[in-house]
Amino acid sequence: MITDIKELKAQLRTGQRLLGLDLGSKTIGLALSDVMLSIASPMETIRRKKFTTDSERLLQIIKEQNVGGLVLGLPMNMDGSEGPRCQSTRQFAANMLEKIDIPIIFWDERMSTMAVTRTLLDADASRKRRSELVDKMAASYILQGALDHLSNL
Repeated sequence: MITDIKELKAQLRTGQRLLGLDLGSKTIGLALSDVMLSIASPMETIRRKKFTTDSERLLQIIKEQNVGGLVLGLPMNMDGSEGPRCQSTRQFAANMLEKIDIPIIFWDERMSTMAVTRTLLDADASRKRRSELVDKMAASYILQGALDHLSNL
C-alpha cells in the first residue's frame, strides 16, 4: 500500500529495515537502513532492464534483508509540482504493489543527486568513480532524509 511516513512507522515490525530507491531511466540506486532505522547505507545500483527483471532483483533483496517498507525518491520539480518523472515513479510503485504487499512511501528527492555529486567532487572522485557511486549514494541521501524524519515522529 502507498502510505505516509507516520503510517509506515506504525506498520514496521521490530528488526525490519527500509530500502531506499532512486529511480532513474537507466539505473535504480539502492540504499538500505540498519535495523534501528537510523542510518542509511548505499547498497548497489541496478542497471534497468525490464520491470520484471528489475522487480525480481528487488524482491530478492527485500526477502534477504528483511525489508519492511520502501522509500521511493519522488523527483519533484523545483517549484513543487509533479512532472512526467513523478508519474513514472508512481507507476513503478503501483507495479511493485502487484508483486509484494509492503508499505511504500514517496520522499521528495529534489537536489539529492546534485548534493551527492557535489560531495563526490569535493572528495576528488574521478568521473568514472562518480558515475559508479552517484545512484546508490542518492538513494542513501533520500533514505537518510526519511529516517531522520522518522526519528522525530
